[in-house]
Amino acid sequence: MTIRHRTTRASAWLRAVPGVRAVASYRREWLAKDVVAGVVLTTLLVPQGMAYAELAGLPPITGLYTTILCLLGYAVCGPSRILVLGPDSSLGPMIAATVLPLIAAEGDPARAVALASMLSIMVAAVMILASVAKLGFVADLISKPTMIGYMNGLALTIFVGQLPKLLGFKVDADHLIGECVEVVRKLAEGAVVPASAAVGISGIVLIVVLQRLLPKVPAVLVMVVLAIAAATVFDLGAHGVGLVGVLPEGFPPLTIPDVRFDDLAPLFAGALGIAVVSLADTISNASAFAARSGQEIRGNQEMLGVGVANLAAGLFQGFPVSTSGSRTAVAERAGARSQLTGVVGALLIVLMLVLVPGLFRNLPQPALAAVVITASLSLADLPGTVRLWRQRRVEFLLSIAAFAGVALLGVLPGIAVAVGLSVLNVFRRAWWPYDTVLGRVEGLEGYHDIRSYPAARQLPGLVMYRFDAPLFFANAKTFRDEVLRMARTEPRPSWIVIAAEPVTDVDTTAADILEELDEALNSEDVHLVFAELKDPVRRKIERYGLTRTIDPRHFFPTVEAALAAYRRRTGAEWASVPSAGRIRDR
Repeated sequence: MTIRHRTTRASAWLRAVPGVRAVASYRREWLAKDVVAGVVLTTLLVPQGMAYAELAGLPPITGLYTTILCLLGYAVCGPSRILVLGPDSSLGPMIAATVLPLIAAEGDPARAVALASMLSIMVAAVMILASVAKLGFVADLISKPTMIGYMNGLALTIFVGQLPKLLGFKVDADHLIGECVEVVRKLAEGAVVPASAAVGISGIVLIVVLQRLLPKVPAVLVMVVLAIAAATVFDLGAHGVGLVGVLPEGFPPLTIPDVRFDDLAPLFAGALGIAVVSLADTISNASAFAARSGQEIRGNQEMLGVGVANLAAGLFQGFPVSTSGSRTAVAERAGARSQLTGVVGALLIVLMLVLVPGLFRNLPQPALAAVVITASLSLADLPGTVRLWRQRRVEFLLSIAAFAGVALLGVLPGIAVAVGLSVLNVFRRAWWPYDTVLGRVEGLEGYHDIRSYPAARQLPGLVMYRFDAPLFFANAKTFRDEVLRMARTEPRPSWIVIAAEPVTDVDTTAADILEELDEALNSEDVHLVFAELKDPVRRKIERYGLTRTIDPRHFFPTVEAALAAYRRRTGAEWASVPSAGRIRDR
């Protein structure tokens, strides 16, 4: 290969990198807006990064390391112009649930950081491999009702878990119920530190009020500045209020996490759960902001960008990250035009660590708890839960089951419960799909559900049956049993016409059952007839050899053609049929 060809190929590879394309297409008039938006964004990134690090059971400084690296990594490989990544309130409890059981009883911070960094690298590997394999559809494994329940459970878990820090005491419990019991016990014992409670509760009230009344004001920054001022003026540290202290100076070196071999399996299990939640967040946020900015959503490229961001964080003592709808919204409102906004934010945090590492030494720990608790409130969706109760009770129960999975089993088992319930719900719908008998309604074209139109007319001796699902191993027997029941209803039909447009597939198990069904019907002088069967499904039926038993003449292109053939053969006319073909409710 010549030097020219190698150069051309290298240039093509570079042009494929989103960050390189963004630089090539950057407009000069965007610069001022991106810099201003980066400054505004930093005011949110710093306190949230520190707060979410503590939520994950890690030192606050790791939240800043993570924020810096993930912003830079996504700026290079992320396709969205303004999507902002960083430590996330929904991932914090999952990281803690994965890492904390693996560290020693004394809670070695260095080991916790190493485990969290390896977890981030594993999440990166999962996301990058999923991107290469084009597995963006995995985000659809969690339905909205189960995600609502999961997030409600997560919000409650975060709230209860942060109460001790907010109120100035510690508890020793492993799960939500245990934590609730311990919090109540500590409250009864009078363990609350009044100064801590005053700072924390005031912080929550201030953030909520400012976000409601003055949404353009950086509520978190205002609260943090006032909390630092109060801690300095009133010497809150001497009154039992925990303070962050001086952060380590400088930037972390490139570090390969040192973990034990037997830690890898539980870390990988946690990485899978975190990757699913991060992917769902990323796709939903990317879709929302792409629709508003006119960009096209590229799910697989988004996964690659988030994977690279996690890899960068993991190699510099960080932990797993996801996209943030709230921080992206702040950047958008501040006028962000490109990923330069995130780069500016990352550089400002670096300057802070290098030049003024003691800037947050008097930041009260209850103030960080207030940041986390207000974030948890945004995770909960009580109106959505009420709407599910009103609209569809089955999905409401799925939501409650997902909530209970998080509350009773824990955060990581909770995501497994949420995914499992979503998959089971899909399977349930395919296993017991909606089915009905159709009839003719005066004044309406076509053929309609007799449940909706009880007075619909039918052809004597014929039942028109619709089964709203593909036929496969799990539901084929349900289909067979219903057809046999209708065939034995008095007066006996001679034709059962399957309005087969919803039947998008027939697998081999269903084909065998169809063959047995047709033979059983033929022995009772009942004919199984298919109308509007899709061509690919018809070809499968022929390949399975079903036309040995099902008469090829009993396949019709339309329901109308099947009914016309029946009427020519029998001379039947439309009439009210009081009992034949009536379908039972399941």
